[in-house]
Amino acid sequence: MGELVFTKLTDAEHLEEGNNGDDASYLEIENVRVMGKGGYFDFSNRSNLSYFPASFNVTQFVNSRKKDSEKGEPIWGRKIKNISISIPTMVVGMSLLDFTAIYAYLTPDCYDPLDPNGNITVTFDIIQWTHDGYVARVSIQNYYQYRHVDNPGWKLGFTWVNNEIIWSISGAIATHRGNCSVFKEDQVPHCCMPTPEIVDLMSGTQPPNSPENCCRGGVLAASAINPQQSSSSFDMVVGNLQGNSSLQMPRMPVNLTLQAPGPGYTCSPTEETPPSVALVVGGRREEEVFKTWKSTCTYSSYLANKTPVCCVSLSTFYSPQITTCSQCSCGCRPADKTTSSCISGSSNSLETEFVSNSDTLRCTDHMCPLRVHWHIKTNYMDHWRVKLTVTNLNYNRNYTNWNLVVHHPGFSQSTTTYSFNNTLLHTPGIPDDVALFWGLDYYNTNLLNADKDQVGSVSTEILLAKDHKTFTLHNGWALPRTVYFAGENCVMPSPDTFPMLPSGTSTCRPFGSLIILLLVYLNFKLLKL
Repeated sequence: MGELVFTKLTDAEHLEEGNNGDDASYLEIENVRVMGKGGYFDFSNRSNLSYFPASFNVTQFVNSRKKDSEKGEPIWGRKIKNISISIPTMVVGMSLLDFTAIYAYLTPDCYDPLDPNGNITVTFDIIQWTHDGYVARVSIQNYYQYRHVDNPGWKLGFTWVNNEIIWSISGAIATHRGNCSVFKEDQVPHCCMPTPEIVDLMSGTQPPNSPENCCRGGVLAASAINPQQSSSSFDMVVGNLQGNSSLQMPRMPVNLTLQAPGPGYTCSPTEETPPSVALVVGGRREEEVFKTWKSTCTYSSYLANKTPVCCVSLSTFYSPQITTCSQCSCGCRPADKTTSSCISGSSNSLETEFVSNSDTLRCTDHMCPLRVHWHIKTNYMDHWRVKLTVTNLNYNRNYTNWNLVVHHPGFSQSTTTYSFNNTLLHTPGIPDDVALFWGLDYYNTNLLNADKDQVGSVSTEILLAKDHKTFTLHNGWALPRTVYFAGENCVMPSPDTFPMLPSGTSTCRPFGSLIILLLVYLNFKLLKL
């Protein structure tokens, strides 16, 4: 992982404005840490900014950089301190002015340009009043197209504001009961914690009268892969509210937290929204719930993972050069090069879905638990073939229900994938050149761990149709722009290390080359006559 710390960018440094006719402006930057997932970057020289990583839609933010779209405040002259942000994708031709504008505008990388509407929405629907409270149906819906919630599943937390208790839960369970000693009656509450934590029940343990989407072990599928399995719900009977709750309105819970299964999600304040509507009697009748509260949780890979979790390597049939993962992409290996296994992190690092403190990785120069390799295998007249391989270098961990997102212009044409499921992601503002891959059921949905003899891997070959108006092997066009593993942005190698075409290679298509060879042969025959 590249990392650069601005101790101080020259105070009151005058930055040239673009061609917009405005006066030159400046801003002071202190203590800005750039978590560059593509290598080390020296921002003291503007020429070095031709390759710059960013995890957001640069054009969108640069075009609107003159004012903060929500507050209407100018960003020029603003003092920036202590900004820390993950920036994993490649943007070409960005200036220092654009860099400062974007960093003044953005918060850490919850925004994903390939999935701008992705989030996990938590909904509380009051479906029934009781003598001292209400019955709430809580739904957790995953709207992320390719980021799923894997084992051990989600954990939902919140804070009561009115001394509420949970009398009972159907379809989930609170992790702690808390102190319920004040309740002397026969019925003991399920949970008396002021800040309860709720987890899902395991598959096959669905109790009677529980919601339809309960009891999946907390696993939520990505919405583009399996929308039927992308939601979860449970019912809870909330009490300890004095009087008739239909007259004394209950207050919504606050400080919602979501772990899925590790950190990374930040939830918005709970808000009251128009009541949810359900269709009953075969869709002939609509029934509204009494109240609906919602909170939206968005994901930041920077909060979840202190270092990247995957990297990309490249190779082609036309070059003997293999572009390996960048050195120290996900950490640096020990100085002893003879070491075969390495502990993944330090004792104070956070447990994540991808790497935990106890995990052991195969020692590599890049120290990533996961590597994605893109190999351009063959160039045909109307198609070209690629081999795509995902390798697990973690000795202790399998990755179940994995998926891979590849942003590449070649996917705008028809493709055939032989060993993975695949679909195109339709994202507003981005052409249909983003492909989502995942494993085939009962074949390769599990990416197995490495062992002392071999690594775990899954692979497929992809046949892509050519658009002869745009297809080229020059300048790295046939190599991917961005690669995600399970929603985590993989470190791309620097473009100056990409495999290059041999010097003097003809730009003619294979068919044109055959015609030239045929003409040379016929000319030789005529000369012999």
